[in-house]
Amino acid sequence: MSENLFGQHISKQFNAELEDIRNRVLTMGGLVEQQVLDAVKALAEGDLLLAEKVIERDHEVNAMEVAIDEECTQVLARRQPAASDLRLVVAVIKTITDLERIGDQAEKVARMGAHLTKIPRPENQYIEIQHLGELVHRILHNALDVFARMESQAALEVTQEDARIDREYEATMRQLVTFMMEDPRTIKRSLDIMWAARALERIGDHAKNICEYVIYFVEGKDVRHTELVTRRD
Repeated sequence: MSENLFGQHISKQFNAELEDIRNRVLTMGGLVEQQVLDAVKALAEGDLLLAEKVIERDHEVNAMEVAIDEECTQVLARRQPAASDLRLVVAVIKTITDLERIGDQAEKVARMGAHLTKIPRPENQYIEIQHLGELVHRILHNALDVFARMESQAALEVTQEDARIDREYEATMRQLVTFMMEDPRTIKRSLDIMWAARALERIGDHAKNICEYVIYFVEGKDVRHTELVTRRD
């Protein structure tokens, strides 16, 4: 994080509190990122034990959100931060909410993976979910990276990755509908994959939100619900 944005307080204790909050968010982000990776792997490989592990660990994500939120509340009450300090705390509170929701979506993918272990696997080995999962993991990883560095331009570039995820999601939905129409025996399996794909698409949206919070912190601009993506030649 740039020195002119962080670490310029007279109180060393205040500096330490803000740094601790930021580090705890990154720790939470690391856990959530692993949850997403494990959930997709469990579904793609038919690994029931891994799926159950993801489901069981969701409470850890929830506990982290509660703990960080409480620390932010205490900072607001004791320090009454202003300007960039206040924006940082607000950005953190919003970020951990999105991280918790990403954890919820990863749990959904894992639950669908657990369901799918009970029925025959398709010849393509759920390649559509694997591909979508790779795109989603990349945008989440990059979003956490820009949060760590607090770089608004990099955050803007990461938000543009969400459009590709949306296209892949829509293509997957069309393909699954075709499968169900051609062979009704695939309906149960296709519906589970649809739910998993929808959860992954939502993870991309939450990762994009995190990037928007970084832009808000650095530039003081709320860019939610605005057109961020500029078409480039």
